[in-house]
Amino acid sequence: MQFDTVHSETDGRGVCTVWLNRPGKHNAMSEQMIAELSALAADLRESAVRVVVLAARGPSFCAGGDLKWMQAQMIADAPTRAAAARALAMMLQAWNTLPQPVIGRIHGNAFGGGVGLTAICDVAVGVEGALMGLTETKLGLIPATIGPYVIARMGEASARRVFMSSRRFSAQEAEKLSLLTYVVTQDRLDAAVAAEVEPYLICAPGAVAAAKSLVRALGPKIDSQTIEMTISALVTQWEGDEAGQGIAAFFAKSPPPWAI
Repeated sequence: MQFDTVHSETDGRGVCTVWLNRPGKHNAMSEQMIAELSALAADLRESAVRVVVLAARGPSFCAGGDLKWMQAQMIADAPTRAAAARALAMMLQAWNTLPQPVIGRIHGNAFGGGVGLTAICDVAVGVEGALMGLTETKLGLIPATIGPYVIARMGEASARRVFMSSRRFSAQEAEKLSLLTYVVTQDRLDAAVAAEVEPYLICAPGAVAAAKSLVRALGPKIDSQTIEMTISALVTQWEGDEAGQGIAAFFAKSPPPWAI
């Protein structure tokens, strides 16, 4: 299962490592990457893979949304913006509902959509020195389509600390917020991920899938109504003045009008 922006490799144990593969762009999520992640999730769902490791190449895990994608949204109409938001929302839902356990190998910074990808992992192992942040409000946007997964992972009280402020926070704080399961040094990352994978290899795959489904059913509901609400909220924010002003200021490398 090879794509342009996402690569995957499955070993003899049935462990599939999925690599985000836009290292020169800090694995920012483009329209193509979102589509390829969705297609890969569909393939994994029907496969004999037992465990999925979500990883990334290059210096960052995922920098969030691709700049060209953001520029395109600035001039798009509401239906086009809704379609783009829905593609991201449905990709995250496809990964969140994979029957296999997903172990996140968070080797570097994660912002915006990268936090969303971290949140859909069943276990997310991060490295010391990595920074994370929900940076949307700085651009006049909101972390809408990733919101249900972030809040399910952190809980509302913890999410309120970082959901609206756009501030960057350390891997250690991400651990306290329950976004990262735990934090290790770079040289221990692969061993830590391997240790998370190992227990599943003696578990019945069907029972693991059923247990994961039960956890989701007992936790916060992320259903079609919730997803549509987040899409509508994002499109509404795009339609306001702040989004255009914030993104224009970002590309102009100047402060937005509300910054003091």
